[in-house]
Amino acid sequence: MDDTKYLEYSQKISERLWNLPDKGELESRREETFIDDIVQKSHIEKELLASLSGIKTVFDGGAGCGRFSILLAKKGLKVTHFDISEPMLQKARELAEEAGVLENITFVKGSLEDLSAYEDRSFDMVISFDAPISYTYPRQEEVIRNLVRICRKRILLSVSSRLGYLPYLANPLQKNQFILDSDCEDPWVQWCIQNREAAINQFHFRKEDCEDLLEKGLMGGEEAIEEYERGGAPWAITYTFMPDELERILSSAGVTNIRLAGPGAYARTIPNEILRKIMNDPAQKEEFLEFCHIYDQNPYVCGMGKDNLFAKGEIRQA
Repeated sequence: MDDTKYLEYSQKISERLWNLPDKGELESRREETFIDDIVQKSHIEKELLASLSGIKTVFDGGAGCGRFSILLAKKGLKVTHFDISEPMLQKARELAEEAGVLENITFVKGSLEDLSAYEDRSFDMVISFDAPISYTYPRQEEVIRNLVRICRKRILLSVSSRLGYLPYLANPLQKNQFILDSDCEDPWVQWCIQNREAAINQFHFRKEDCEDLLEKGLMGGEEAIEEYERGGAPWAITYTFMPDELERILSSAGVTNIRLAGPGAYARTIPNEILRKIMNDPAQKEEFLEFCHIYDQNPYVCGMGKDNLFAKGEIRQA
């Protein structure tokens, strides 16, 4: 399939997926249900809070339910909370009101493919986490360049990692490894548990699928489009990045001092029983998350994080 058809469907599929009525509530609780989300968010929070020197205004692209826009608003920063999902925007407003920071956040519904409303260098810092950039295929490079364009000082983002995704093709139980509470009502958790045996029985390793993803970096595609046409809400067509590819794009767009990390690389080596024991002990949890932050920044594992590749850099000054 040529990129023209993907261009037509990618945003439409994302619009339908992220505007499902339950998305706001479900996505706001991921850190209560999955350990890999806890590790990833902890890493990002540490990096974010260490990056606020000289920052007054922030653009949060694909801000979801406000996990980081609310955190920054509590620090007194003025945040533009930008997202494609009305349910998530509604949930973010609710959480911002509970936190007492509504006056510091401007909520905007929009897609990352169109940032034409913002002038060059409009914000001191631009952030985009949980891989919304990867859902803009085939315009992912253009989206990154536009995020850099509207940034004045510092950019932090995470995209889907190709090296992080590839193990999922050989391990249908990968997500089960990170379930924190098997008794919770989250439908994704319950689906993983109920389908565990079927996932094992139906699994067949396909070398060609792995080689195709390694070469092209694309998850979804024809299958997602067919499901969308049947009226379904498939997972977004996802472009996965290699670490050197992401660094090259950022550098060519005008970003310097680039640092990469793979949040979750250390955690994915540990079985669920041990992860849950660590997470349920506050002292162990704190020490574990601190060490994950150190380990996951090592350049030799930066592509192996959960399914997100983190990058941080400074905007080159003229």
